[in-house]
Amino acid sequence: MPIVAQSSTETDWVSRFADEVIAESERRAPGAKPSAATAPVVVASGLSPSGPIHLGNLREVMTPHLVADEVRRRGYQVRHLISWDDYDRYRKVPAGVEGVDESWAEYIGRPLTSVPAPKGSPHANWAEHFKAAMVESLAELGVEYDGISQTAQYTAGAYREQVLHAMRHRGDIDAILAQYRTKKAPPKKSQKPVDEAELEAAEGSGAAGEDDGATSSGYFPYKPYCGGCEKDLTTVTAYDDDTTELTYTCSACGFTETVRLSEFDRGKLVWKVDWPMRWAYEGVIFEPSGVDHSSPGSSFQVGGEIVGIFGGKQPIGPMYAFVGISGMAKMSSSKGGVPTPADALKIMEAPLLRWLYARRRPNQAFKIAFDQEIQRLYDEWDKLAAKVADGSALPADAAAYSRAVRTAAGELPSTPRPLPYRTLASVADITAGHDEQTIRILSELDPENPIASLDEARPRLDRAENWITSQVPADARTIVREEPDAELLASLDEEGRESLRRLLAGLESHWSLDGLTTLVYGVPKVMAGLEPDAKPTPELKTAQRTFFALLYRLLVTRETGPRLPTLLLAVGMDRVRKLLGA
Repeated sequence: MPIVAQSSTETDWVSRFADEVIAESERRAPGAKPSAATAPVVVASGLSPSGPIHLGNLREVMTPHLVADEVRRRGYQVRHLISWDDYDRYRKVPAGVEGVDESWAEYIGRPLTSVPAPKGSPHANWAEHFKAAMVESLAELGVEYDGISQTAQYTAGAYREQVLHAMRHRGDIDAILAQYRTKKAPPKKSQKPVDEAELEAAEGSGAAGEDDGATSSGYFPYKPYCGGCEKDLTTVTAYDDDTTELTYTCSACGFTETVRLSEFDRGKLVWKVDWPMRWAYEGVIFEPSGVDHSSPGSSFQVGGEIVGIFGGKQPIGPMYAFVGISGMAKMSSSKGGVPTPADALKIMEAPLLRWLYARRRPNQAFKIAFDQEIQRLYDEWDKLAAKVADGSALPADAAAYSRAVRTAAGELPSTPRPLPYRTLASVADITAGHDEQTIRILSELDPENPIASLDEARPRLDRAENWITSQVPADARTIVREEPDAELLASLDEEGRESLRRLLAGLESHWSLDGLTTLVYGVPKVMAGLEPDAKPTPELKTAQRTFFALLYRLLVTRETGPRLPTLLLAVGMDRVRKLLGA
């Protein structure tokens, strides 16, 4: 399917923001369409690799990515910056990270790039360890970006003039910040109950609670890392604008030092100054922020005033809401934190994960399913794909689908034969991933168009298998009986035995997914004196549930399980006959 540029008449949120971004870009450079020959449109994200980068943090990337991709589709050059805030301080030892113990507390206060990686990690430091998984996930998601290490920027002196400028204008910056220091932010409006995992997922770069540079010695918007212990537990005690001589002391180790800031690169601007400085430095036009950075007196609001000191403008910045998680298995939750994009990509294909972020406006909260809800989600996705194919999808839905399955660079990898996820999960559950049994069952789903290779069902099949093995508890897995339940069979009344005879008699002629669906729903209808295609009544539905429970007990010892047509195919005709007493 060709890539079609969305017009401003589209109803989806991405197109509307793309319109605003292009208009703002042209306002800033009248008459110059951004191109490789001039300046590209700049959108930005910021990620702090202080621990696992969560699915909540992914919204920080996906929101500008989707807008950037739409702008690219319209023929503009775009630069999506991801600032890795790896020069942030190490704030705490995260719970449950493998290879990390309480001894890591000694590094609190150091830059993230000066903290050792967890034991056993192949990466050079803490920041690189947690960046690596996100980099891999972004590649799978088709996110095109320029990554910037803030450690590299600061230690190479890239921001030296901006730091000196901030120090010269510290009085102006302090006056802006003073307007907010005594103000109490109004109580946040209650949304939906937010669990601890969602709050952790909302943490972004520039942690809430970082000081703004005010000290008893005056206001200084710069924080050195100590030359003795490398920590940021320092206080600037004196600064001379003419010589740029700066004196600081460290409360952790007592180290005191006087340096020339015009030659010194071991420190950074405090967060509420650093962020707007970067907006001006990079010419950022679009950057979203989480609810923690968007409240009154927060980083984004204050930054909008401070950015002018650096000669820049505040970007278009929508607030994005929390991303929640439903049904994360206990065995995964106990590892600490909330799941990452890599965790989600183990159980769902990249286009589906992209779609979850594309279909909701940034200020709309949503949840990502790790429980049974993922099956319903895949059903919804497949229905949308069918509507897009036949042209019946609503424009906004079609636009979200298009943004999920392709970028301006082309199509994302897809499954050649996208069989229903719930069917693949049931097959994986019953076969425990046995390839020969899996191909037998899948080839019988549609005998007129049998699947010839498991590769036709991948990667969706692999995702469904991963979901079964990682998210479905062992006591909920399906185990097919080895021998018939003789006691249960002997206890059946004539009606029960007759229903089994009718099912067994129809197996061979109905041996396909659709055929068995008709058969298992039809037997109770025929037993009630109705036609096989009769519409269900409340009484009939009760009879069907009773019949289904009997089949489950005879096949898998429980009264529930995978969809019966899929279960029957998985068990195989001969074994079904044996277990049902034929």
